[in-house]
Amino acid sequence: MRIVALVENTCGHEDCIAEHGLSIYIETENHKLLLDTGQTDAVVKNAEVLGIDLSAVDTVVLSHGHYDHSGGILSFSQINHSAQIIMQKSAAEPHYNGERYIGIDTDILKLPNIQLIDGDMELDDELFLFSGITGRRCYPQGNKKLSCIKNGEKVCDDFCHEQCLVIKQNGKRWLLSGCSHNGILNIIDRYREIFGNAPDYVITGFHMMKKDGEHTEAEKTVIIQTAQELSQLDTVFYSGHCTGIPAFEMMKDIMRDKLIALHSGEEIL
Repeated sequence: MRIVALVENTCGHEDCIAEHGLSIYIETENHKLLLDTGQTDAVVKNAEVLGIDLSAVDTVVLSHGHYDHSGGILSFSQINHSAQIIMQKSAAEPHYNGERYIGIDTDILKLPNIQLIDGDMELDDELFLFSGITGRRCYPQGNKKLSCIKNGEKVCDDFCHEQCLVIKQNGKRWLLSGCSHNGILNIIDRYREIFGNAPDYVITGFHMMKKDGEHTEAEKTVIIQTAQELSQLDTVFYSGHCTGIPAFEMMKDIMRDKLIALHSGEEIL
């Protein structure tokens, strides 16, 4: 198995591009796949630097319907015409941060290999997709600014368009979620409903980044409580992107070697 942080906010390879976005490249016994494609064509450029052949990718999973995870799909599709690109059908809805559009480029929906699904999907013995995350404990506070259009009306985003990828390999399970907008504790609760126990490894952003000033006490409480509960699991977490450096450092103080930073261009495994 091979896993590479192909695109991430921070740079881990001097020749790779870092941007506000996320893309994870994975090779399993039977697949070559991407979770998300970052914000721009950096996914293609970084793959070239790292010697990763994107034309051999057979599956792209879009974790949710935001531009910083879907922005490289059109560039990717210029060199790979056959990979199935799987997203929840609600990921195609318009999404906003305040008045700013943050949804996917609608040209993506015109691609012939797009597969819109509704709910969970078992691709094969290695790959499983799940959504349906309804819990709200330690819910990321940044979600309050995010909305979407449903039935012609702008409403608070409920993140039903978020899906998680589970990879089974060598007797271990990896859980991958782009941003954990639904809250990583609620995602793990949903995972347990399906698989019975916690995953061995998790790759995700925690959506705790604060762009306008310091975290509030309420935000700090969510960050600390989340880290305390995660530290009790026999799970290793790889995180970056929307977690934000201050939140990551707070969580690292609690989780220690159970939390590892992601960087653009770095091999995870």
